[in-house]
Amino acid sequence: MTSAMTARKRVVERYIDGFRTGDHEQILSCLTDDVVWEMPPYFELSGTAAFDDAIENEATPGLPDLQLNRLVEEGDVVVAEGAVQAELKAGGRIDALFCDVFHFRNDKICRLVTYQVDREPGDATRRAFEA
Repeated sequence: MTSAMTARKRVVERYIDGFRTGDHEQILSCLTDDVVWEMPPYFELSGTAAFDDAIENEATPGLPDLQLNRLVEEGDVVVAEGAVQAELKAGGRIDALFCDVFHFRNDKICRLVTYQVDREPGDATRRAFEA
């Protein structure tokens, strides 16, 4: 990262690292109690309990390999660009690019919108979230 590391960017890095290591507590510590997570068109959920349930997905056992390429901050929003790879239980794997838009309240994530697209034509992302 070439730009200065702000408190909000550090929260996003901590959040992403929590997914890399499977650390639910670390991830949840970055969120407000009323957090909303959307991944159109696959899901929308609200609250830390629902978020906790969604951290690991039965269709994608194991930990994801996440690369964080860029963090851009403006006001109360941090945008993260990166890539993710994960094995699918039914066979095959996700190999996708993502863009996460993190909205903050009091230096915690209160809303997250995830956009993800498979690098190769196919439906790996859909299979992971509609399993």
